[in-house]
Amino acid sequence: MKPLDPRLLRYARSTRAYLAVTVLLGVATAGLIVAQATLLADGITAVFLHGAGLRELRGTLLGLAAVVAARAALAWAQEVASARSAAAAKSELRRRLFAHVAALGPRGATGAFATLVTRGLDALDAYFARYLPQLVLAALVPAIVLARLLGADLVATVTIALTLPLIPVFMALVGRHTEAANRRQFRLLQRLSHHFLDVVAGLGTLKLFGRAKAQVVTIRRISAEQRRLTMRTLRTAFLSSLVLELLATLSVALVAVGIGLRLVSGHLDLATALLVLILAPEAYLPLRQVGANYHASAEGLAAAEEAFAVLDTPVPPAGERTVTAGRIVFDDVEVTYPERAEAALRLSAVIEPGEVVALTGPSGCGKSTALAVLLGLATPARGAVRVAGVPLAELDPAAWRRQVAWVPQRPQLFAASIRANVALGAGTTDAEVRRALAQAGAAAFVEALPDGLDTVLSDDGAGLSAGQRQRIALARAFLRDTPVVLLDEPTANLDAATAADVLAAIRRLASGRTVLIAAHRPELIAVADRVVDLARTPAGAR
Repeated sequence: MKPLDPRLLRYARSTRAYLAVTVLLGVATAGLIVAQATLLADGITAVFLHGAGLRELRGTLLGLAAVVAARAALAWAQEVASARSAAAAKSELRRRLFAHVAALGPRGATGAFATLVTRGLDALDAYFARYLPQLVLAALVPAIVLARLLGADLVATVTIALTLPLIPVFMALVGRHTEAANRRQFRLLQRLSHHFLDVVAGLGTLKLFGRAKAQVVTIRRISAEQRRLTMRTLRTAFLSSLVLELLATLSVALVAVGIGLRLVSGHLDLATALLVLILAPEAYLPLRQVGANYHASAEGLAAAEEAFAVLDTPVPPAGERTVTAGRIVFDDVEVTYPERAEAALRLSAVIEPGEVVALTGPSGCGKSTALAVLLGLATPARGAVRVAGVPLAELDPAAWRRQVAWVPQRPQLFAASIRANVALGAGTTDAEVRRALAQAGAAAFVEALPDGLDTVLSDDGAGLSAGQRQRIALARAFLRDTPVVLLDEPTANLDAATAADVLAAIRRLASGRTVLIAAHRPELIAVADRVVDLARTPAGAR
């Protein structure tokens, strides 16, 4: 079981002020606990030994009422502070995660990442609202209670001091197992979310090839595994709480037996005995609650570990040089991924300015990876890419990408107007957008829509056909008017008539530009001036 992770202070600086407030509130709460116990002991002693009435107890009762009201106010202040701190910390972590993943590139944005920044970080509420405040109380309350009891009863103080460390020891032993179980459970949830997102994204293709039911079986299996692991984690949490409760109860009983024996023998007065009996459970209570609240915050801690792992992932170094697009050279380039035993790409090739080159080969040979390398989204493990004689690693990524238009196999469309989807934030006129749509062969179907350019699309362009989405993506490339164009299987999943329209638009787009096409359809390969077969072009060969 970990106390406060220092990386939380580094990545969520708002936590520092919250910790200071929590310590101050914890000191005040501990002082009020001692004051309440003292007032109760004095009041009960006055009633039983001196027969005091309400008039004599007025001051004690007023003091008790003030202490109870103050403890309630402190509890409310703690809830408010923890809620605001949790919201600020989650917001700061999310901003940092999004910025870091954007710098890492699209490979970091997965279903697992979506689970992390939503449900995962939301679980930090229990960490801030319950675990951290209780952790502070667990450090302050026993120390203040022991300091108060030291002058009242040395034997009870020593007994409590000797038994208190047993709870953190057992807590650490149990917490280590619980932490590992929660980490496994959260990672399985991430895997389930990632797989489900992939299935939803490719549901149309799965249904087309009759593979949708097979994915239902896979999701059911992973869901059952996640359910079993969750129940196992809950069982561990309940049993560990029982262990801590039993240990604390036995420790309090040990103190109470000693108090009772000495009280009967006359070696201890009633007021002191009552003070010890009231304060002893208060010394153990914060430690017991730390264990219980740790289980409530364990998922948040597991999510925080995942967030820190993402934030600690180094961003590939970016250059600062700028260059005008020219000859592109893949010099003995090799790209590897941790999840693959073999290299994802091996390529040596030269693309001259104005040349249209088709990259061909079977699925998995590295066609899309070659485009990702040019975009700076994948880093070669060996070799280098040079643009106009300058290594790509030395170029300013933003400046280089302004010279490149990229049309992926499945373009991303946003819940915005067609005008906004084509312009993508560029300050362009309607005439320029319409000209780009006409060049892409999309003007006819856009004008036929009820609102034309102002037609608002659904998320991911739902309602448009695959060919219409592809032509809007080509319109973006026409509008950007860049010297380099990258096309990733632009006619995949299109019927023959639609593919012919897209091919006509690609021929217009390729005129006077350097074009690199990842292709496997013969009619798309025919557009190219030259073909590079990645299956037959190992690194080191032109």
